[in-house]
Amino acid sequence: MKRREFITLLGGAAAWPLAAQAQQPAMPVIGFLGAGSVDTWVLYVAAFRKGLNETGFVEGQNVAIEYRWAEGQYERMAELAADLVRRQVAVIAVPGNSPGARASKAATATIPIVFGVGDDPVKAGLVASIGRPGGNATGVNFFTSDVVAKRLALLHDLVPGAARVAALLNPNDATRAEAVLSDLQAAARIIGVQLQIYNASTSGEIDAAFAALVRERADALFIGPDPFFNTRRVQLATMAARHSLPTSYFEREFVAAGGLMSYGTSQADAYRLAGVYAGRILKGEKPADLPVLLPTKFELVINLKTAKALGLTVPSSLLAIADEVIE
Repeated sequence: MKRREFITLLGGAAAWPLAAQAQQPAMPVIGFLGAGSVDTWVLYVAAFRKGLNETGFVEGQNVAIEYRWAEGQYERMAELAADLVRRQVAVIAVPGNSPGARASKAATATIPIVFGVGDDPVKAGLVASIGRPGGNATGVNFFTSDVVAKRLALLHDLVPGAARVAALLNPNDATRAEAVLSDLQAAARIIGVQLQIYNASTSGEIDAAFAALVRERADALFIGPDPFFNTRRVQLATMAARHSLPTSYFEREFVAAGGLMSYGTSQADAYRLAGVYAGRILKGEKPADLPVLLPTKFELVINLKTAKALGLTVPSSLLAIADEVIE
């Protein structure tokens, strides 16, 4: 064999792996639009990945995920959703994020969307119906708004002497805030407590709200369900402890951070379900044919250490129905 022929042969052999690599299908990309920040969403991202794993997808192996974080600034949702659409991702995942779900739906009518919302997805215009979504979106309904009355009743059971209950809402998600306020007012009339409403959409406004509700002598506090408050859970739990204010939260992570009690849908399980749906869509199923999932797992979590610090005795009736008691 002549030297020139040998070199040509080697060149061709070296090209074979490159040609084979070029023929491999591109790895699908999921666009993950989070309402909070990467450091406060670690648990939820892990749950979403777990759902993907259940359908055979592993991040970095056969699926890629592009993350976009609003860091509690809902006005950025439209910009972030548009960026994912320009990226031409295979699926947009917006679990636990009503503003992001609405922004994504407005940004594209073709890219599949898997949402997770606490308000009614039909009223929000995300789907045509729960059973047959139609269009390009489906997902999970967390029911965080629908359990408002139950949360207020549980708070009253723990603090029966509370005549004035403050509620902290985020006005930046007006749709959810108005729904929660309506449910709260109806529940307060039945229970017989006076509501004091405060708004906050920044860390500074949370501090200001606490100063006001302490000045106005609130007996207990109800934190409205909202992703922004998730990003400030340590601040909220710390402020409640500092002012000796019994407080009800909408999910377990607040109680783990030192909060008194929480009741609501298991958020981790809801994110897992969103991951399962994202995986099923990557395999070829259509959002229009996947019914909106309605979680059946609700959790009552109580922090006994915090209760003791507040001078509260948790009734045995509450302990008996609690899913988790943190000591």
